[in-house]
Amino acid sequence: MLPIDPSADKARRAWLPCPQCGDHEDCEICRSGRTCRHHWRYLLGNVAHVVHLQCPNCTHVWSQDTSG
Repeated sequence: MLPIDPSADKARRAWLPCPQCGDHEDCEICRSGRTCRHHWRYLLGNVAHVVHLQCPNCTHVWSQDTSG
């Protein structure tokens, strides 16, 4: 398990599913497409429409293209 990135800031969050732990899958709020107070991700940065994220639950880090 990785540590939380030192640049992670709780004020910069995104609500995208974590491809590693899938912690959002049993959440009715997430399934309905609403903003859940439990299943957010750290938004570490972005380059245009590609966002760099870290899951606070499993600490997985990934990038995701949000253009489509």
